[in-house]
Amino acid sequence: MKARFVLLVLLAGVFTAGLFSTHKVKAQAAPKRIEITAKKFAFDPGTVTLKKGEPVVLVIKSADVAHGLRFRELNLNVKVGKGGTAELPLTPDKTGDFVGHCSVFCGSGHGEMTMTLHVVD
Repeated sequence: MKARFVLLVLLAGVFTAGLFSTHKVKAQAAPKRIEITAKKFAFDPGTVTLKKGEPVVLVIKSADVAHGLRFRELNLNVKVGKGGTAELPLTPDKTGDFVGHCSVFCGSGHGEMTMTLHVVD
């Protein structure tokens, strides 16, 4: 009977210690949001600098017709309708300069519509 009582007290102590543990969990901050406007025939801003390993969301807004943004090297592609908005979440895993192109034909200057992601350590 005494052994059972000691075991019960020990189990209650372990359970209580778990409830009042001082172990803290860090809350992750929301990813940084970067707004980009797509309009004939440019992205504004045309260059964005990001840090490797830090999550971001590119918020692409169309100021006129449908556009897209594709970074072939990063395997990223998003399309945004006329006057609409689209989000492109990413966490860069390598450094360098990556050129994205409009992926929806938007007129005669479509071929020159580019944007550069500059990813640093």
